[in-house]
Amino acid sequence: MSRLTITLSESRYRALKEAAAQRDKTIGQLIDESLDFYGIKSRAQALDLVRRARAGSALSEDQALALAQEEVHAMRRPV
Repeated sequence: MSRLTITLSESRYRALKEAAAQRDKTIGQLIDESLDFYGIKSRAQALDLVRRARAGSALSEDQALALAQEEVHAMRRPV
């Protein structure tokens, strides 16, 4: 697993640490779950998702990829 160093304000760090403790998780687990929530995936994960979706539909690879990208963009749009 790779390591990452980020710089946060002291108050943001304390809030993140507290949120992780309240959920009985590490800060890394909390960040990883947040990335999943926002649909942040590696290219390989995204291609696998498209492959699995395409297997159950009549869409072409380009159509399935376009649909997947639309869904990711929709999830990332502010409410």
